[in-house]
Amino acid sequence: MAGDDDVWEPLRQPGHYVARIARGLGRIGDARLRPLGFATAQLPVLAALKDGQRLSQTELARLSKVEQPTMAQMLARMQRDGLVKREPDPRDKRSSFISLTDDALGRLPAGRAVLRQGNADITKGLSPEEVDTLVSLLARVLANIEALER
Repeated sequence: MAGDDDVWEPLRQPGHYVARIARGLGRIGDARLRPLGFATAQLPVLAALKDGQRLSQTELARLSKVEQPTMAQMLARMQRDGLVKREPDPRDKRSSFISLTDDALGRLPAGRAVLRQGNADITKGLSPEEVDTLVSLLARVLANIEALER
């Protein structure tokens, strides 16, 4: 006879819901951002460069928590799509600074509106206090995950 330790109930595990929520948010976010020419995978880059900042590919990869080759591919696509531009680093000929194009900067407010609406949609039926509690709990879970990654 199997003991309680052998019973696996995924629907009672937070990881099950976090994974499904992340996948769902990605699909919904991509569908809603597509008309603006953005994708959810680009959000860390867009956020890092939102105020006209110029950062290196290395800095963007670190901030986005992705590997260099992944960031290189994303930036190549974003450059192709007219979202980012590269400027040579005068101190290091092998490096360049990445910044958003004027076109991308102009579309950011509409992108923020899409994200705000998405957050309102996914927290429909929750009180402001419940949303605050959810954010606080998720921030603690994220801190635990980031501690495990070190």
